[in-house]
Amino acid sequence: MLANFHTHTKRCNHAAGEDREYVIAAIKAGLTALGFSDHSPQCFDGGFYSNFRMKPEKQRDYIESISALREEFRDYIHLYIGYETEYYPDIFGKTYDMLSSMPYDYMILGQHALDNEKDAHFCFTETDDAALLEKYVSQVCEGIRTGKYFYLAHPDVFRFSGDEDIYEEQMTHLCREANRYGMPLEINGLGLRDSRYYPSESFFRIAAREGSKAIFGCDAHSPDTVGLADNYDEARRLADRCGIELIETAVPVKFRERIKQK
Repeated sequence: MLANFHTHTKRCNHAAGEDREYVIAAIKAGLTALGFSDHSPQCFDGGFYSNFRMKPEKQRDYIESISALREEFRDYIHLYIGYETEYYPDIFGKTYDMLSSMPYDYMILGQHALDNEKDAHFCFTETDDAALLEKYVSQVCEGIRTGKYFYLAHPDVFRFSGDEDIYEEQMTHLCREANRYGMPLEINGLGLRDSRYYPSESFFRIAAREGSKAIFGCDAHSPDTVGLADNYDEARRLADRCGIELIETAVPVKFRERIKQK
């Protein structure tokens, strides 16, 4: 493994460890690049706050901490500042403006809920409702078309137990839209480590058929889960079984600068 761009910090309230510990773990693992992508603040209406993401008032500390570490360890590793951010149509503009008020390198699209997080359907909740699957794919594709995201985290996170033909149709559409914008699809390390229902071989076989490219993300929530060789090797084996190309490394940029035209 050369790089990982999916790393959380304790600011999201469900990760542990100090920022410096993540960096040291990455260096010891032999990574040449580490991107922090904690769950971003969101500009929810009415003062609503979900407890699994960074609070807006923590944004400056996050930027300043990673910036200082980037300078301190510049001779050892390339550090990037990012966010894992859902696409919520009604508030995306306000959220993007808030995040862009301070310097950062990239965002990854990690859709955990539909519409918003208040009275919403969460993607981890199993359902056979094709309308909800279609809504997930539509919302993700709309997020992709903003051109603001580096890659799509755990694209197979929506837990659908309905008709397999409907799943294939919807995920084919998702993969094709990601391909139009040159967006890699993440094989999620946390899902592998915890033996979750994702990464899904069914999904990545569809992605391979459509010519998509995959990228590995540790989805680290503690320093000891950064750069694990076994985790990466398992992801490579999954990619090989499905016949999808696994990108070994990449350089995140603000994705709007390299949007492919329709």
